[in-house]
Amino acid sequence: MLRRVRANRYVMPFREGGSVPALVEADDLGLYVVKLRGAGQGARALVAELVAGELARRLGLHVPEIVLVTLDRELAASEPDPELCLPLEASAGLNLGLDYLPGSIAFDPIVGPPPDPVTAALTVLFDAFVTNVDRTARNTNLLWWHGRLWLIDHGASLYFHHAWDPAAPLEGSDDPFVEVRHHVLLPWAANLSQAAEHLVGTLGCGVFETVVSEIPATWLESHSGFASADRERDAYVQWLHARLTALPVVLEEAERARALSV
Repeated sequence: MLRRVRANRYVMPFREGGSVPALVEADDLGLYVVKLRGAGQGARALVAELVAGELARRLGLHVPEIVLVTLDRELAASEPDPELCLPLEASAGLNLGLDYLPGSIAFDPIVGPPPDPVTAALTVLFDAFVTNVDRTARNTNLLWWHGRLWLIDHGASLYFHHAWDPAAPLEGSDDPFVEVRHHVLLPWAANLSQAAEHLVGTLGCGVFETVVSEIPATWLESHSGFASADRERDAYVQWLHARLTALPVVLEEAERARALSV
């Protein structure tokens, strides 16, 4: 179960990204990069961050701890910039936080060091599985920290849900994901079939249900279409299960893209 903390102090903004993340200190004295529910990308980005991040963790990939962060409206008073103050005010209530990794550096495919092939292959196939379009050389969303590669910023994953129709809840689950050709780790992803075996052996309906059950109802209730938050959670589980069934198509596309890139 995800821990819940309350933000005590607004430290500073991170001015990159549509989610307008903020660095806050919480009541457990930890520092967290908080993705705001009231930012332009909305609650869907937080849902994608939670689901993709926790599934990646189940696979053994390194993801900063995800927590649910309660923000009080008064916290916005310490930010004089209205561009940042307004999203803070609109995000009163539950938001998503990632444990801050002090001293981490962004992964650079040119400077290195190179990732190990197992991690690269698993990351590439996992990102294709969750349709993450935001792990490119232009914006790697990977950090080196304590000698390990850490995955961050999964808000662009599961993009099907931005135009989700409850009448067709599995739409997009069989997408081969041709965007995998832009993945920054593709050149090092030497054994994608082994990564696929690990994915199938680790994930399943039980894992999907556990992860999806963590989505706060307040992140779902603002969306029209589904009869209830529970119905929408069930739809996420069904979509992820269908996506896993379609993994051979995803694997084939990833292997084709890698053959063209090396």
